[in-house]
Order: sequence, then C-alpha cells, then structure tokens
Amino acid sequence: MIEYWNPQIERMPVDELKKVQEQKLCQLVKYVYEHSPFYKKRFDDAGVKPEDVKTLDDVTKLPFTFKKDLRDTYPTGMFCVPNNKLVRFHVSSGTTGKPTVVGYTDNDIKAWSTSLARALTSIGVGRDDVMQIGYGYGLFTGGLGMHYGAEEAGCTVLPTSSGNTERQIELMQDLGSTVIACTPSYLLFMIEAARDAGISFQDDTKLRVGVLGAEPWSEEMRKRIEDSTGIKAYDIFGTSELSGPLFTECQYQNGIHIWADQFLVEVIDPDTGEPVANGERGELVITTLVKEALPLIRYRIGDITVLNWDECECGRTHPRIMRVLGRADDMLIVRGINVFPGQVESVLMDIPEVGEHFMIIVDRVNELDIMKVQIEMTDAAFSDKVTDIMDLEKKVAAALKSVLNIAVKVELVEHGSLPRSMGKAKKVIDNRKI
Repeated sequence: MIEYWNPQIERMPVDELKKVQEQKLCQLVKYVYEHSPFYKKRFDDAGVKPEDVKTLDDVTKLPFTFKKDLRDTYPTGMFCVPNNKLVRFHVSSGTTGKPTVVGYTDNDIKAWSTSLARALTSIGVGRDDVMQIGYGYGLFTGGLGMHYGAEEAGCTVLPTSSGNTERQIELMQDLGSTVIACTPSYLLFMIEAARDAGISFQDDTKLRVGVLGAEPWSEEMRKRIEDSTGIKAYDIFGTSELSGPLFTECQYQNGIHIWADQFLVEVIDPDTGEPVANGERGELVITTLVKEALPLIRYRIGDITVLNWDECECGRTHPRIMRVLGRADDMLIVRGINVFPGQVESVLMDIPEVGEHFMIIVDRVNELDIMKVQIEMTDAAFSDKVTDIMDLEKKVAAALKSVLNIAVKVELVEHGSLPRSMGKAKKVIDNRKI
C-alpha cells in the first residue's frame, strides 16, 4: 500500500502545483529584494525588479547564485533576518577557502523536517521503525537533519553518528535497528566489519531499509548493497546550502522527488546557463520558495542530472531528479574526454570478480594524460596465477574503454588494500598540474 505524509499536497495536479510555485516565487523575489542587500544589489545589477517577475517563466530573468557568493559574504552577509530570529547555524567544512554558513529560523527547521517526513513516508519508513543515523552530527547538516526528519515521521531515532563501527553493529543488533542512514561508503565499511566478525546483516539484524547519500553512487552499487544485505537501498539528496538532506526516492526507486511547493527546480546547460528540455541532462539549479533566513535564488548546485515531470507510479505529481551522475566540478577531462567517477563505478560493479572499492589516479606524463584505476578483487576472484590476474585486468580495461571511450590502465590489488571511509569516500587522485 502506498502511504503519503500529505496526500493533498503530494498528489496535487501539476497545473495547481505550478500556480502555487508561481505565487510563492513572486512573494520570494519581493521578500529578498526588501530584506537582503546582497540580492537587491544582484537584481539591480541585472536590471531586474520584483514587479518584472509575474510567471514561472520569468525566473530566467533572475541572476544565478553560486557557492562563491556565500563565501564572499561570510559569515551572514546573505541572510534576510537578524540573528535574534535564528534558532540554529550549520557550517560547511570549508576545505577550500572560507566555509559556508547557513542560518535557520524555527519555520525553516519545520519546513526541513516536513520535507524529510514526506520523503521517509514515501519509502515506507515511520512509526514502527528504529532509524540508526550514521551521518555525522554537529556543524555538518546530515546527522541533525535526518534526526529531526525521522522524528517528525514518527521513527525512534538511534543517533550513533559516524565511526565506532563495532559499537554501531552491536547497537544495530541489540536495539533492533530497521533503517540505517549513512553514506554508501560507510555502509560498505560496516558490512565488511560485520562479515569479519561473523555477523550477517541479512540474518543477524532487523535492518530492512538503507537511506544512503552525501556522495554519488550508482545503480550497480545499489544492487550490490541490496544483494549482500537484503535491504532496500534508497538514494537521498540535499546540500548544506539548501538545508542538508531533504529528498529521497519513493518506494519505486525511480528518481528523487523534489517537493515543488517548497522548491523550484531547473536543469540548465552548465556552459550556457540556458534551460535544457525536460528529460535532457544538465546542471541542477534550485530556488528555495519558503526559506526565511537564507533563501536562495537560482542556486547552481553543480550536480549533473535529468529533470522528470512525469507522474510517478506512486501517484506523486512533484518532479523528480534522476540519479545524479556526479558534480560538474568532479568531472575529469582526460585527453579531451569527460569522465565521471560514477561511470567508472557503474562499469566495475557489473563485473562479479571486482570488489566494491576502487581508486582513480590521473597523471600527466610527457604532456599526455594517463588514467589508472586501482581495483580491489573479491576474495573469491583472487588467484596466485599471474595469467588469471592479467586476463581479469584486460577484461576490466576493455569494459571501461567501451563506456568511457578512453584507454585506462587497470591495476588489480588485494582485498582490503585500498583506504576505507566512514564519511564521503575519496575516489579520485588527480596529480596533474592544471
């Protein structure tokens, strides 16, 4: 049976939904023009006034917002409310330059929690579930975001955060966790640790659902996780600038539902900034329609995806973004060919002898780009015969070349030799000086 958190909104006819978006967009533009000196200047520089925005199509008159804008106005230069109206700050890691700071009013927290409650309900998670949250808590949005959303959906929450894996597995068994929320990389790490301890996720836990995100992962990786654990693995999406985790797939696992009464979604050509046709691949752009503290106008997410407005099998009319291929800035250009780490993962996970862990290494030798992929073999595939290993390397190299259209050096390594991650996995080392 299909369940809804708010069927009236989730199944609203598309024409009515777009009228709601139109009304909220016009209100938003007026709000930020009056309350954000940053947006007033940005609109004035672009020659746009609030009265110029009357329909959804007029959104293209508005300038884009970039992550750089948040850093340039650090810490709170883009906020629309004073600090005494805020109930929380979250801060990004700031690994390159200044971090980004996001503030939340009480209404912002409620809207965030509602978004996730709708999403979790759509995958059948609710009052009868114990959700173990393995995302990091604190300045990072993942842990607390999932925590509030899961409680809103009626779950009992087990806030383990990331790390302390042996304890995680013990609590999963002792407290009967039915849902795990973490990165795909960390779940793989937990599966390995459990297996080493003689514990089967499928036979020795009550786990039935995984809510996995914060890094790109492929359909092939999903199949591996589901086959090895017996759970249903669902993709989750959000960014720290928007409010952390916000949306998931529904039970049909065919695209992530974006709640159109809260967010306006576009997909654009990353080079020209022009909208692409429905169903075409491009860069994700999101406008927040209900945020009070830090609303964002046409925020360029950087993720490459496809927008789908077709009604889903679940009956929800809100648009879906299809599985994110990767980030525009994560894309590698090797000898003029565009390569996403997700494409490599998709190929590798279709080869039974290959394990779940790999590393892409790009070097430049004599002005020529060289791409190497280090890949762990499964224990079953490991052989002392040099010819067996060479044959497998050729098989993998041929499969990669057929998809990437570029020759790739393949190096097979023993299981357990590549680094593991308890958060977002690092899968690319680019040694070129570009």
